[in-house]
Amino acid sequence: MQVGTVDFLMSTNKQYIGRFAPSPSGPLHFGSLVAALGSYLQARAERGTWLVRMEDLDPPREMPGAADDILRTLEAYGLEWDGGIMYQSQRHEAYQAQIEAWLDDQQAYYCQCTRKQIKLAGGFYPGSCRDLRLGAAGNAIRLKVDTPVLAFNDLLHGHISIPAPLAAEDFIIRRRDGLFAYNLAVVLDDIEQGITEVVRGADLIEPTGRQIGLYRLLGQPEVRYLHLPLAVTENGNKLSKQNHAPAIDKTNPRPALIAAMGFLGMQPPVDLVSSSVRDILLWGTAHWQVANLPATTAITLAHSAPSSG
Repeated sequence: MQVGTVDFLMSTNKQYIGRFAPSPSGPLHFGSLVAALGSYLQARAERGTWLVRMEDLDPPREMPGAADDILRTLEAYGLEWDGGIMYQSQRHEAYQAQIEAWLDDQQAYYCQCTRKQIKLAGGFYPGSCRDLRLGAAGNAIRLKVDTPVLAFNDLLHGHISIPAPLAAEDFIIRRRDGLFAYNLAVVLDDIEQGITEVVRGADLIEPTGRQIGLYRLLGQPEVRYLHLPLAVTENGNKLSKQNHAPAIDKTNPRPALIAAMGFLGMQPPVDLVSSSVRDILLWGTAHWQVANLPATTAITLAHSAPSSG
């Protein structure tokens, strides 16, 4: 996809860079459309840049062909991104280099503790391996958290406090199976891409403190955060690929786009559904306001996801 292929969405604000970063564990569902649309409209309303990054960090959970299917779905919904696609699977050297630098500085260390042991210790890792100087074989790698981030400001939810036991926990940056941890990868990637604002689902509020801590440890400018409400089922479960949420319809995107705008607190006119995808997104960009977003972390869908295929 070429930069600026849609003339009315040409980027002009070089100071704003946002992104949508799906994991290719399945096709896009209504909940992921909400996240994609919210980040897209925020970037376009700011006349900024909107990037797409594929978070293919966990091969056992990925579905063959899902990454390409996600990109084709974004295209069908008119959500055209700027520049090329970053794939986390091509970023392993950068992640490993940073980990090795922290190991050399004794900012990170090897840990042999299992989830069962941590659960028995009260649910939070107590630092058991911090000073043991263990070897690499079969062990995870944790980052020392010496200055916990106890709160942050969210553009929608305001001041958010983080429980002290969670904030102070030395957290994993590489798993014992050798896979890199999300918190490490997402921050290094956002820095590499120059992201200035992260718009994503409220299920990612909890790790935000750790990510801010990484920015500070790395001496990098912190990004702003906007956590959108999650779409949940009547039994309280988040719409997700793991919960078998149905894929959105690539052949008829307009109803789901309109439904996603309504979910995000917008009030599109009834006849907008008969407009082109381009005009629907034009309307959305012109009427997007963070102040109109529902100030909640979850919204229950009365029925199955709108306009699923």
